[in-house]
Amino acid sequence: MCDKKGKEKMEKWRIQSSDEIGFHEVITPLNSDCIAVQMFRLNMEVGQTYVLKSEKLELHSVLIKGKAEIKGHPSLNYKMEKLDSFYIPSNDSVKIIALEECIFYIAGAKCEGIGEAIFRKFDMTLPIGAIHQIHGDGAGQREVMFTLAPQDKASRLICGITWGGDGAWTSWPPHQHEKDLEEIYCYFDMDLPKFGLHISYLKSGEIEDIVTHTVTSGTMVQAPCGYHPTVASPGTKNTYLWVLAAFRPTSRSYDLAVLDPLYSKK
Repeated sequence: MCDKKGKEKMEKWRIQSSDEIGFHEVITPLNSDCIAVQMFRLNMEVGQTYVLKSEKLELHSVLIKGKAEIKGHPSLNYKMEKLDSFYIPSNDSVKIIALEECIFYIAGAKCEGIGEAIFRKFDMTLPIGAIHQIHGDGAGQREVMFTLAPQDKASRLICGITWGGDGAWTSWPPHQHEKDLEEIYCYFDMDLPKFGLHISYLKSGEIEDIVTHTVTSGTMVQAPCGYHPTVASPGTKNTYLWVLAAFRPTSRSYDLAVLDPLYSKK
């Protein structure tokens, strides 16, 4: 959990992930304030093969760009297109073959022996329900697609993709879930000159100590504690993979967010 050391800590929560070919450790307990959630990025050239091994972690991979094939696993033999995803528990592996230039965002967390390999096809035509949802209203309305849903078998991770409105807020009213989960926001499809703002603050209404990070494609921002609303510049829709990791399997839930009471009053 975050020890709330203040503004100086929050200023280090933004990382611009590498676009160099290869597997990159972006956010881990060794280089961040997060202890439960980890983020990796895999960039592949056309025709390249990579064997993704989970070892002690559970891993959830989302194809952010390109086309790929996954094989060599008893449950995972699929052609992947943009925003398709898969999950593997610990001590598992899958072979990835890049059919085009690819970018994968890969979430990780300690596996507690709970989890089954799954593949999820991205489908925006799904009716509103368990996987496809609309959250918020007005300037804070956003669309959400779970890539690893609460009902999927996993130890700590819950993941999904959010799209905000043009120049609109996402995750408003501000929320935090620091007693139960950590989160990372992983932005994509926001190439410059498009940009958004990711806001962090630690206590209700503590706006004098807000830290604001500029976010574009490839930006990843930690939220180990505190409130973290985001907003897009005009002409931009904030688009990101969010990754929640519970501190314990019993708190692996999407319904534990605590709204800032100062801004959630009707």
